[in-house]
Amino acid sequence: MIKEITAQELDAEQFILDKVKEINEAVGDGIAINALSGGVDSSTVTMLGHRALGDRLKTVFIENGLMREGEAEQVASLFRELGVTVDVVDARQEFLTALEGITDPEEKREAITQTFYVEVFGRLVRESEAKYLLQGTILTDVDETVAGIKRQHNVFEQLGIDPEDAFGYRIIEPLIQVRKDGVRKIGQALGLPAEAFERIPFPGPALSARVIGAVTAERIETVRQATVIVEQLLKDTGAFQYMAILHEDRVTGMRDGQRDFGQQIEVRCWDSIDARTATPTKLPFETLERVAREIILKVPGIVSVTYNIASKPPSTIEAI
Repeated sequence: MIKEITAQELDAEQFILDKVKEINEAVGDGIAINALSGGVDSSTVTMLGHRALGDRLKTVFIENGLMREGEAEQVASLFRELGVTVDVVDARQEFLTALEGITDPEEKREAITQTFYVEVFGRLVRESEAKYLLQGTILTDVDETVAGIKRQHNVFEQLGIDPEDAFGYRIIEPLIQVRKDGVRKIGQALGLPAEAFERIPFPGPALSARVIGAVTAERIETVRQATVIVEQLLKDTGAFQYMAILHEDRVTGMRDGQRDFGQQIEVRCWDSIDARTATPTKLPFETLERVAREIILKVPGIVSVTYNIASKPPSTIEAI
């Protein structure tokens, strides 16, 4: 049973001191490696590991072909300014190949998990001779996986999986007692800029979690373009999270007086504290109209835009 540390009771400075000590004791004179995605959790655990281990933490950004527009360059540049060297690893083909033909949500997550931990990270661990993976698993990830809501790609021991047996390295999870609001406090205390510790959540399976049905490079590019628009137009709403989701079914539309048999984007925007529960943000209708207009105008093949108004539960924040 994991003992939760709530954001209200969290002493961020003491937490950092305790976890720096724990990381040092676990790694000893060895090397640890971590994957930085640019999200709040991975950014915070990167700074925590960097404070504990310095150059003995090898930080990589896995370019899996599923990320947002310009993500690798933006994240690597930000962390260079913070004194952390980030190696960008191109694994796009490996992930898209692993996802080919898969439509079931859990099978997608498992394909990403195996590709990430066994193939890509397994190779990087061998090359770096690291024995430890530093990972930003938080308590909500564990809760949702154990409850069977959805398998989070970064949860293992709670499912009876020994990472050392399965992958050949140990996993250190210093954030596992806190939730998103606590992670933000820790990230701020570690010196992350607001653009990093206040960033909206982004799923481990990246944009593949926002493509219903088969994942292809073309479909990922469609949802990537829609994501740019949604994030730009909703960034000042104060919402917890917002996203674009590409549906599987094609729908009938009209363009220039002719039938246009195209695709549908669903927009979701959430108010929440820690992602355990969430309610749709009550956006002005004018905002929704602008989002729809921009997506239809700028994203090829989209003829329909909808807005989700179901709360979590029974809905979930991500579509897959």
